Amino acid sequence: MARNASQSRRPNGGYSPKLHRLMVTPEGVGLNIHIASAGARAGAVVLDLVFIILIMLVYGILLGIIISNFDIDENGSFGSFLLVFSIIFWFVLRNAYFLFFELGSKSATWGKRILGIRVASRNGGRLTKESIIARNLVREIELFLPLTYLISTSVQGDISNYAVLAGAIWVAIFLFFPFFNKDRLRCGDLVAGTWVVHAEKAKMTDIVASSESMTSQISTDYQFSDAELDIYGEYELKTLEKVLREDNADAERAVYEAICNKLGWMPGGGDERAFLENYYTQLRARLEGGMRFGKRRADKFDRQD
Repeated sequence: MARNASQSRRPNGGYSPKLHRLMVTPEGVGLNIHIASAGARAGAVVLDLVFIILIMLVYGILLGIIISNFDIDENGSFGSFLLVFSIIFWFVLRNAYFLFFELGSKSATWGKRILGIRVASRNGGRLTKESIIARNLVREIELFLPLTYLISTSVQGDISNYAVLAGAIWVAIFLFFPFFNKDRLRCGDLVAGTWVVHAEKAKMTDIVASSESMTSQISTDYQFSDAELDIYGEYELKTLEKVLREDNADAERAVYEAICNKLGWMPGGGDERAFLENYYTQLRARLEGGMRFGKRRADKFDRQD
């Protein structure tokens, strides 16, 4: 009998049952996930800000070396150019940092990776570029614009107490927003249709074969061609792995029918588990074989021409 995911993982992962969710994929498959706590999200932001500041410090040191070695007048035309360039660099850095890492295969910045969390789509589908861009543009309004204003005006020495108070309230509203909704969403998540979840630690090399709930002897009644295996990628493989691990008959039936429809097969009945185990094993071997030649397929939309 399948165990409840929040009960089975709490002793090891420390996940709260209140943050356990059942996410339904576009194929109609229910997957157990765990929402990242507000504390984990705040910690990730702090770590990311530290990394960004460190990059800016390195940039500042290099800029100082250039100015001193080439005897550049800071008030001259080239000095003004460096000032404008630095402002642009700061804007690009704080946005490109999040976009670059969250658009990657792990969908997580350095801070999120350290704390074991990642960005995911709330509809159960693939995380799109549009969603990542939207959630990060909102972060500019939530955090960086008021902070940049406070820092710039304080440096110029013409900041008022009211401006400091307004900026602090602005940042605090958005900073504490995740604490007041059950899914720990910030405003950017609401706009982009995303949430932040605990990242799965399973790898392609230790999934089905190492699970006690799997059968040790897999039937060879089902053989799939390369074209039938090339329909799916690593994302679908991981989804199939979760379904097999959770050992839920209804979920297995839904995935079985979805795969059969993709392959053009006529779904039968009573042998769903053997079909899925065979397809999983052969798909994993196919994908791992491609990796050896430097070819990776992220998902079914990633066409390898």
